Amino acid sequence: MFALVASFAVVCLVTPGVAQEGDDAEDAAARSAPAAEQVTRASKDIPELILGSKDDQFTVNQKDFELVAGQGYRWKISAAGGLEYKFHTDLFRNVWMNQIVINDLEVHMNGAPAWLEYDADGTIQVQFSTVRPGVYTWSVPDLAERGMQGTITIK
Repeated sequence: MFALVASFAVVCLVTPGVAQEGDDAEDAAARSAPAAEQVTRASKDIPELILGSKDDQFTVNQKDFELVAGQGYRWKISAAGGLEYKFHTDLFRNVWMNQIVINDLEVHMNGAPAWLEYDADGTIQVQFSTVRPGVYTWSVPDLAERGMQGTITIK
């Protein structure tokens, strides 16, 4: 009985030291890795996407966007080039759409829009929560070959 208690005491004294070494290595790896963006309850703003400009009707201010799964977002998409733009993305079918806001008027939906169409310069804000990780595309279909396209990555 005494031998059993003694061997148990030795195991208890040695095991924490071994576990501590592993923990230190894991802690060091965690400190050197980039911090992942935290999901919050509040919606976050995505940088505004601006289609066209007074100087170039076929330019966009940003092509690629990175989001986090499970996070709520607000995204302003604006037309500024004086053309008719039809904004299409497969993202809308893979998020929980909360609302679309145009001139402080809200559209609440039970499903995704097929596309956003700009017949004049202006801004439409979409508010949604990301659901499915993946890489999604966005484009102005008739102008994609002129550079009006990009990706939205949900990690």
